[in-house]
Amino acid sequence: MLLATASHTSASAHFAWSLLLSSAVVVFSTVPLGAARSQADFQMADLAAPRAMFERLPAWGKRAAWAHQNCFEAFSLHAPAALLCLLAGVGGAGEGAPLAVTVAVVAAWLHPVLRLAYIGAYLGNVPPLRGLCWAGGLTCSGLLYVEGLKAVLAAQG
Repeated sequence: MLLATASHTSASAHFAWSLLLSSAVVVFSTVPLGAARSQADFQMADLAAPRAMFERLPAWGKRAAWAHQNCFEAFSLHAPAALLCLLAGVGGAGEGAPLAVTVAVVAAWLHPVLRLAYIGAYLGNVPPLRGLCWAGGLTCSGLLYVEGLKAVLAAQG
């Protein structure tokens, strides 16, 4: 029993870290946005309507704003997937095939990496790379949903 608990705990840690790192990416996305607002001569009066200053942002700053908004969208899809795997015990003792667990763990770690690369590709105005990073991150979240749902169904059956 102790071995099963230890195995579940170590597997769960991957999904917890993915959740934490993915939320850190959302917070990090404010750094380039803040720099762009600084370049656009952000004033205290802009606090009344911070989105109204969008047109004053340089081109890369507009992309920073869009990347920041997309980070929230991606996180709102990824967080439930990581939580599902965490709570369903994906990778716990006797849970699923080793390959499926490995795929879920790789997807969990790859998501925040792809999202960081997405921000860089967006700021650098490299649409093909940005699209690949976006699709890759979405695929990672999808894989976590699949493995989490499989674990839930296996527990009920």
